[in-house]
Amino acid sequence: QVAFLWGPRQVGKSTLLQQQFPKAKFYDLLNTEKKTQFLLEPSRLRQEILSQKPRQVVLDEIQKVPALLDEVHWCVENTATQFILCGSSARKLKRGAANLLGGRAWRFELFPLTSQELRKDFDLLRALNHGLLPHHYLMDRPERSLSAYVLDYLAEEIQAEALVRNVPSFARFLQAATLTHGHLLNYANVARDCGVSPKTVREYYQILEDTLLGHSLEPWRRSRQRRLIETSKFYFFDVGLVRALTGMRKIQEGTEEFGRQFEHFLIEEIRAYLSYREIHLPLSFWRTSTQLEVDLIVGDMESAIEFKSCE
Repeated sequence: QVAFLWGPRQVGKSTLLQQQFPKAKFYDLLNTEKKTQFLLEPSRLRQEILSQKPRQVVLDEIQKVPALLDEVHWCVENTATQFILCGSSARKLKRGAANLLGGRAWRFELFPLTSQELRKDFDLLRALNHGLLPHHYLMDRPERSLSAYVLDYLAEEIQAEALVRNVPSFARFLQAATLTHGHLLNYANVARDCGVSPKTVREYYQILEDTLLGHSLEPWRRSRQRRLIETSKFYFFDVGLVRALTGMRKIQEGTEEFGRQFEHFLIEEIRAYLSYREIHLPLSFWRTSTQLEVDLIVGDMESAIEFKSCE
């Protein structure tokens, strides 16, 4: 059996797997030496599995060596070893038409911390200001670490993996994307702000989704009675990341920023809740050209949610 565990950088994937599978053979592909060995000789994994016969194997950051998926596939067909494949981006795997194991792999996601996980340690204002990546949430002053997170993403996910040709233009796009976060997408406006074509902006948004930095929220389209908005919205995966990218001042209750961050926080909470319980219902929003709106729709109108913050 094979399972994929996907999640943004620093949500705690490696820590979780080490705790849940302490006896598994663990390959960290962020280790330059190990990554280079497998890049030069992917079959080395097969040889080690055959000689050591581990019951479980964890391949951390699998996107670093896509060719290993062929070896995993062979081992699944010919050995009793179970594999857990962990990664923060499926972009390189999809782009290289890597073997995704014929659709037989289970898929799981890990999100930032949720209020249910934190329970009595949950503080809403802290969450809205710090974000819910474990390290950032627990820090007293996370601003520098949040900024470093963005720089590391550009250096390690975008530049090192050669996902775009022009990293400076992508960095400008990232800044522009945060300013339109949670609003109806206008590719032409974002393209003008960062000096690239609307087609390139669409590709850049897809990169953000593939590298798990954010997700789109599509409009609900069933009704024929009203003229509905057909443009999607985009949300980054963490509220703290948005505050860092936009240079937003410290969030205080009763402010406009509090309301926006609160809505974003709840959308991410609901995404995590549905995923962890394996409730496979799409999320969308509803809006008419006359500005009537429902913030979040779960499934095919199973639930319609309007977010309001008040004292």
